[in-house]
Amino acid sequence: MVDNLVLSQSVTALKGVGSKVAERLHKIGIQQVQDLLFHLPLRYQDRTRLHPLGSVRLHQECLIEGTVKLSQIKFGRRRSLLCHIEDGTGSLVLRFFHFSKTQQQQLSQGARVRCFGELRNGPSSLEMVHPEYKIIAVEGFVPVETELTPIYPTTEGLHQLSLRKLLKQALACLDNSSLPELLSENNRLHPVAHYSLTDALRYVHQPPPDVDVQQLLERTHPTQRRLAYEELLAHQVSMRQLRQRTLQHKSPVLKGVDEHSQQFLQQLPFPLTNAQQRVIDEILLDITQNQPMQRLVQGDVGSGKTVVAAMAVVSAVSAGYQAVMMAPTELLAEQHLRTFKAWLEPLGISVGWCVGKQTAAERKQTLADLDSGEIRVAVGTHALFQDEVVFNNLGLVVIDEQHRFGVHQRLALRDKGKNLELVPHQLVMTATPIPRTLAMTAYADLNVSVIDELPPGRSPVTTVVIPDSRRDDIVARVAVACQEKRQVYWVCTLIEESEHLQCQAAEDSTIELQQALPDLRIALVHGRMKGHEKEAIMQAFKAGDIDLLVATTVIEVGVDVPNASLMVIENSERLGLAQLHQLRGRVGRGSIQSHCVLMYHSPLSEKGQARLKCLRETNDGFVIAQRDLELRGPGELLGTRQTGLPQFRVADLVEDQDLVAVMQQAADSFLQSTPERAEDLITRWFGHRIDFGQV
Repeated sequence: MVDNLVLSQSVTALKGVGSKVAERLHKIGIQQVQDLLFHLPLRYQDRTRLHPLGSVRLHQECLIEGTVKLSQIKFGRRRSLLCHIEDGTGSLVLRFFHFSKTQQQQLSQGARVRCFGELRNGPSSLEMVHPEYKIIAVEGFVPVETELTPIYPTTEGLHQLSLRKLLKQALACLDNSSLPELLSENNRLHPVAHYSLTDALRYVHQPPPDVDVQQLLERTHPTQRRLAYEELLAHQVSMRQLRQRTLQHKSPVLKGVDEHSQQFLQQLPFPLTNAQQRVIDEILLDITQNQPMQRLVQGDVGSGKTVVAAMAVVSAVSAGYQAVMMAPTELLAEQHLRTFKAWLEPLGISVGWCVGKQTAAERKQTLADLDSGEIRVAVGTHALFQDEVVFNNLGLVVIDEQHRFGVHQRLALRDKGKNLELVPHQLVMTATPIPRTLAMTAYADLNVSVIDELPPGRSPVTTVVIPDSRRDDIVARVAVACQEKRQVYWVCTLIEESEHLQCQAAEDSTIELQQALPDLRIALVHGRMKGHEKEAIMQAFKAGDIDLLVATTVIEVGVDVPNASLMVIENSERLGLAQLHQLRGRVGRGSIQSHCVLMYHSPLSEKGQARLKCLRETNDGFVIAQRDLELRGPGELLGTRQTGLPQFRVADLVEDQDLVAVMQQAADSFLQSTPERAEDLITRWFGHRIDFGQV
């Protein structure tokens, strides 16, 4: 043990950590000794009790012991060593594909062997493949481990054993003075918060023998929840700080001219719904303040978010400022461009365009027009982030499909104006409904508005679930729909991991459908096509020149085709609920009764059945999002890889909803009673990984 080890020291202060090991530890976010303590076990192995062979079950991971009755080498496709062991209650087989002469001798008939591993189905009985094992004395008692064995997240070249040794050193210098308690009595708004931090950490790394193993394995033990509580609090406090920093900025007051808004509403071919009107009022109130608006608008597929955004844009422009609308794909950006041109140009508002695929000359012109203020409203993609893009006087930023962009990207658009004293207002939109608990955590720096009704005249989509063995019936149904002059989407989902193979699968489907339906005009659109090719096909589909569009999931957010009334989704069991719901939202855009067929490949897992059943039963995006959260967890729903959501180490936004529910209150009391501890709390949990201030 290193004497006088301090938790804030570099990990190189630990015994056994040279530059190579330090580099590997850095890869998993461990730079100081303290970081090790917060590097928590993913799961545990229970080697504290022996299981009789007669009681073990398939897929169980357990410790067993028995005497080798027969040891033989089996020659098949791969040579393997099979050891049949018994203990008087039952028997099973140990199988080794890689073994030496010495091992073969060790595991010969009569040897007593103790193994740890997972049970699988073998040809004749249960098997353990390559278990960890040791040969023990035939007579006498050999003690088992006294505590559960933690299994840590790791990286190549860093072994569990080394991690455990390092943790032992770190735990040896853990006490209340080396790792002070940051939560005062008032901040502990949940019973689990009354454990001390040091006790909780020690318990989680070295669970005692009398622990409730099930609780630990299910991550519901009070000590684990105590850590989750503090981690959620640290996140909430960091988002509060981010919000406070944002509110210290000043923004332009966008008091638009009423008659422009009236003109805009008069030319719309439809009236606004009450929900749209309510959300517009909330936005207009925000943008007439001199503090930056930070608002998230959630609205289900087809609820009319674009009109709400356009209304804010008209206000910004008539107050003398520029506005920008950013979308995650060129396809979606082009749709917004067409819509905005149709709505805004009659009012004399110039709409420009900024995407990656522009020619050098077009781009130069666009940049000049943004800089001079010639373009009042810019529509585009990530290209708007680039350094050379400068606005004359940017007042409002609208971001569509927020979950495709991280917090960092969202805030990077703020600094695009010439007048850096004033930051633009931000309106963020998503068609992925997010359950309230999750929105409170993921978007704690935003106010949330919900458009919770669909425009009149939209027909709800009926959904059926059919096995792919009835593919011919579905093809016949497509033929009928097209004879009735309706259009159809046929979606091929990710069957293959690689995009190349996925496109190949879509091409094969297209050929099959062309052979089965020779009279129809069939086209294919997929992710590997060039932007302009995709665009041309989507436009032809929209214009009614294509009957059946075969597509990969690129159409998830895409064009409006009111005449499309049938969607078939192949291998629907492979997609998450939120994504299926998004896809389904491509039909039912007109007044025609629309249908969605979810084709699946048997047999369906229980989770698969639950997902498809949920879609059949409801069209409500919020109900679907809540189910998706329960079935798949938050990372999938928000596309965590891109959300800027921190990867929580202990907290689980689904399992810990009761903790999430008290977080706003906990953050209030923490910041009121001990604001000076905020930085320490954030650094302790998110350390070097998120610097929100630099966003």
